[in-house]
Parts: sequence; structure tokens; C-alpha cells
Amino acid sequence: MIARGLFRSAGFRFGAIYALLLAVSAAALALFLWWATAGLLDRQTEAAIAGDARGLADRLATGGLPALIVTIEDRLTQNIDDDAIYLLAGPDMQRVAGNLSHWPQSVTDAGSWYELPIMRGGMKSLASVHRYELPDGFHLLIGRDVQVRAQLRTLLTDALLWAVVVVLLMATAGALLVRGLFRRTLANVSATASAIAGGDFAQRVRLTGRGDEFDQVAEVINDMLDRIGRLMDGVRQVSNAIAHDLRTPITRARTRLEDAALHAKTPDDLRAAIERATMDLDGIVAVFQALLRIAEIEAGSRRSSFARFDLAPLLAEIAELYSLVAEDRGAVLVLEAPDTLQAYGDRAMIQQAIANLIDNAVKFSPKGSAVRLSAVVSTIISIAVCDQGPGIAHGDRERATDRFYRGESARSTPGSGLGLSLVLAVAQLHGGELRLEDNAPGLRAVLTLPLPEVEDIAGRSKVRQGQHRQ
Repeated sequence: MIARGLFRSAGFRFGAIYALLLAVSAAALALFLWWATAGLLDRQTEAAIAGDARGLADRLATGGLPALIVTIEDRLTQNIDDDAIYLLAGPDMQRVAGNLSHWPQSVTDAGSWYELPIMRGGMKSLASVHRYELPDGFHLLIGRDVQVRAQLRTLLTDALLWAVVVVLLMATAGALLVRGLFRRTLANVSATASAIAGGDFAQRVRLTGRGDEFDQVAEVINDMLDRIGRLMDGVRQVSNAIAHDLRTPITRARTRLEDAALHAKTPDDLRAAIERATMDLDGIVAVFQALLRIAEIEAGSRRSSFARFDLAPLLAEIAELYSLVAEDRGAVLVLEAPDTLQAYGDRAMIQQAIANLIDNAVKFSPKGSAVRLSAVVSTIISIAVCDQGPGIAHGDRERATDRFYRGESARSTPGSGLGLSLVLAVAQLHGGELRLEDNAPGLRAVLTLPLPEVEDIAGRSKVRQGQHRQ
């Protein structure tokens, strides 16, 4: 069970992979060093023997057997390193020339390499030899004394093997270190996740301060937790706002129905009470419809209805509709827009967003003031609605788009506090933004949309939403 749990551990697997890679790298390096040193010595010996064989073959071809014998004796005399081995034997395998007393019994095949112990000057040594067959049944043995090279090769091999063992030990220690570091880091994340699951939303993943990948992951997790915390606070605020804002109309409707049930004397009185209660309930339904509309927009389910359309006629229709509303409140609605303005998106949603901005502007505009609806095109489409009302305090502008938020100046004004929330959702769905600025006096609300760059491919539209933020 312990072994099974160990192999399931991600830290163990990462440590094992680290150890394996280090061991394989060390083994490959050791093999290369062996090939480049001990292997080089062997190749040099074989090349020297092959060179001797070619030279002696030339002497045999030009001077015959006597010249070959003289050449062998000369080379033995001139061999400064005293490592050359020559043996010329007759058909009966008896020595004719060379520095070996007899033919080694193990050297039987011509063309093969042999490494065998020999006696030279009464001392044991090790030789690497090669057998050659000559005309008339003669045999030639050429070799080199490799005792020193063999000792060096053995020493080098032992050193490399010990190096591999040391590397394996270091790899094991490093694997344990990596596993421990991995476990400590994950333990930090796991403890924070457990605390969050237990309801402690104030916990965050600790940072080491080194700025490494673990800190980057911790920062991302902490940002995610901060975002979740803000969303949870938003849910609580929305729930409280719904309970607060809907309690009054529900209570009012209930009171009217109860009063009608107890005191209505005629069918007309009862009908009037029911109609007033129905109006209150319609307001409640409108609030929930607005919430559902915002949720639908934020989910992006309306992107399939995006299309290219001319925004200028839409602005004219909205201005014509709300000019009468503004006139009833003693204000004037002014439209400033080009004759044509190509946009891309959901026409109905953009219309509702602009209508919400104008409705707010007209609602808070004093008598004799002007509400301006304008649209300009640069790298983006900017639709601005400016009024001369009380505006929104600078500290409240970030919260103004929260659901059900209503500033002090709007407490006595009818509304649900969802208008700007819906405008923001529409802007974000279209890749734009909503900015609330000071109009001095009043408020300047700017809805930005990206320019349409549409390519129809197989009946589908693709929009490249480029530089749309200022």
C-alpha cells in the first residue's frame, strides 16, 4: 500500500524523472569519455599494427623473406618505446625472427585481433596482436605491448563507474529534494484550498518572494480567490438588494389587496386595488427580467445574432422617441451623429443600452437643460450621452455599474439600479467598454464599440476586435 501511494505521488514522479534524466545524462557522458580515451588508445594501437603490416608486406614483396627478417630486426632495434611485438614463424610454427620465443597457441585465425598475456624479458605483460599469413606457409604476428594502456583503461573505467555511482547518489538526493519542495508547495496550495472549502475566504497562498514559477502560480491562484471573493460579495449584495428593493412593492401589493378585501364596497374599488397591486407586481417582474437579461448577455448566448448594421438610423429613432419624454420633463434632447455609421453586433441590445443611458440622463436632468446624444468614429465607435444633472461622485463611479446600486441623488427617483449594469454587460459582450466621466455639470456616459471588420466565410461572420480601448 505504501509503495502504491508513493507511485501515485506527483512529487515522487517528478523526483524520479529528475533522477532518471540526471543518471542517463551522466551515463552518456561517461560512455563518451570512455570512448574518447580508452577507445582512442585501442584505435591507435590497431592503426599502428596495421601500418606495420603494410610496411612489412611491401618489404616482403620487394626483397623477399631475407629482407623481411632484416626489417623486423631493424624495427625492434629502433623501437624506442619497447612496445613493438614481432614474430615470424615457419611452416612448422618455429620462430624465425622476432622478440617472442614461441608462437602463442591461442592465436589460430588469420585476420582476427587477440589480446593475450605474454612473457618478454622474463616479465609478464599484455599484448594486442594480429596474425597474418605469408607465402610458402610462413606466419607473421604483429602486435603492441598494451600493459600500461590496459592499466590506464582499467583505471579510467573504474573512475567512470565510481563517477556514475556518485551521480546516482546525487540524483537520488536531488530527487528527494525536488519531491520535498514539490510537496511543500502543494501543501501550501492544498491548505489554502481546504480553508476556502471550509468557508474561510480570507486565506491566500503564501508567496516565497523569489518570483519563480511557484510564486507565479500562487499569484494566479490568489487573484482567482480575490475574484471569487468579489463575486461572492456581489452575490450577497445582490441578494440583499433584491430583498430590500422588492420587499416594499410586494408589501405594498399585499397591503392593497388585503385592504381591498376588507374595505372594498364596490367591484370598481376592488378592481382598482387589483390593478394597483398588479402594477407593483409588474415592477417586480421587470426587475427579474432585467436580471435575466443581464445574465443572458454576460453568458454570451446572443453572439449568434451579431450582424452588420447602420447605427445612425438607430440613434435617430432613439432620439425621436426620447425627445418627447425629455420635452415632458422640460429638457431638450440633441442628437449629433453622422449620416451613416456602420457597426457590428446585436442591434436590439445596443438599442436597449443606449436607451438606458438616455433614460437615466433625462430622468436626472433639471428643467431647461439639454441632453446630448453624440456618436463619433476614430479607431473605435464612441457613443456619448451627456446631461446637466447632479452626476455621480467620483468615488461612486466604479460602483455605479453594480447591480441595484443607487447613489444618494437617485434614492428618491424611481428605478431598480440595473440600467448601467445592463449597459456594461452589453459593452463587454461587444468587446467595448462603458466609461462614466464628469460633464461639469452632470454626467458623461460613453459607450465604446469596436469598428466592424467582418469576413464572411462559409456563411459565418468573424469579427476582429482590434484596438478598441483608449
